[in-house]
Amino acid sequence: MNDIWWQTKGEGNCHLVLLHGWGLNAEVWDCITPELGSHFTLHLVDLPGFGRSGDVGALSLEEMTRRVLAKAPEKAIWLGWSLGGLVASQAAIVAPDRVQALVTVASSPCFTAHGDWPGIKPEVLSGFQHQLSEDFQRTVERFLALQTLGTESARQDARLLKSAVLALPMPTTEVLNGGLEILKTADLREPLASLPMTVLRLYGRLDGLVPRKIVPLLDAQWPNSQSYIFAKAAHAPFISHPAEFCQQLLALKSVIV
Repeated sequence: MNDIWWQTKGEGNCHLVLLHGWGLNAEVWDCITPELGSHFTLHLVDLPGFGRSGDVGALSLEEMTRRVLAKAPEKAIWLGWSLGGLVASQAAIVAPDRVQALVTVASSPCFTAHGDWPGIKPEVLSGFQHQLSEDFQRTVERFLALQTLGTESARQDARLLKSAVLALPMPTTEVLNGGLEILKTADLREPLASLPMTVLRLYGRLDGLVPRKIVPLLDAQWPNSQSYIFAKAAHAPFISHPAEFCQQLLALKSVIV
């Protein structure tokens, strides 16, 4: 059974799968789909448990990826934001022949801090999990506010994220907890080091969830990948800097198509 909401739009000669982040849905891409739709065939997805794909409980990263792959085109660029970056990365690991290029946006192969590895402290993610059971709405809103903190358009960007959440039914506490568990436990640093396809990593310099310190570390560990930092963006560069964001994708397309 595959119960994923999936919409195709655009008329480009290259397929682009867009995977959203934790707590959200495909509505977050509305600010860039008009521009990208003339260059790509876009595949807009609500990840299992989120948005219109809500009739499912918490899934592992592997199972979530398997369900998305079952519905995806045979060959596409996979772009994943935050939690979606882990799903896109997992797809590139298990089905490299189907991933034309991998683009991760404000994402990390390992979101949790470990020793010298910069990331979110495990107790912060555990705190969010605990708060979900106490004040569901406030916890989600706090997480969204964190994603835009520090940018010149922070309030406007947070409103856009919030409107995307409120446009559709909210995920269940179980699904949100499951997503946080993936962020807390996933570590794809090693398997991603040897991917055969083009890898583009996009970051916001002001991101409070994926620290920019990981950029030079991954530049060294993954010499075949490329990185780009949006100087004035935080965790959602496609919302705060849509034109600059689309330029990066069009440049990538010109190289691989």
